[in-house]
Amino acid sequence: MDLIGGYNPRRARLLIQNKNENLYHMPVVCSQCGNAYCMTACPVKAIHRNDDGIVCIDPDKCINCGLCAQYCPMGMVSLDPDTKKAVKCELCQGKPLCVEACPTGALELVQLRKDQ
Repeated sequence: MDLIGGYNPRRARLLIQNKNENLYHMPVVCSQCGNAYCMTACPVKAIHRNDDGIVCIDPDKCINCGLCAQYCPMGMVSLDPDTKKAVKCELCQGKPLCVEACPTGALELVQLRKDQ
């Protein structure tokens, strides 16, 4: 496994919600909304949907205004503390590194059928 930049769970682009007094844990990731508010809110059109339907952020266009983070209903867009640019889960081009790096194997990528 080749993790560029190392392994740092605090910088992950997913959240783990602890439910029922910490009895179970649920990962929350960008849901790649059909009507993505982050994309609509971006004043410079730095957010687009790629050919695979994944909502992506172009860091070269991002002006770090934070509107995308403010309008994301899932809280999945944030500003990178180093670059100050917007970041979110982009599914690592279909091979999520969080799934690869998960030490317990608790994460998996589940593809939903388009008719669901």
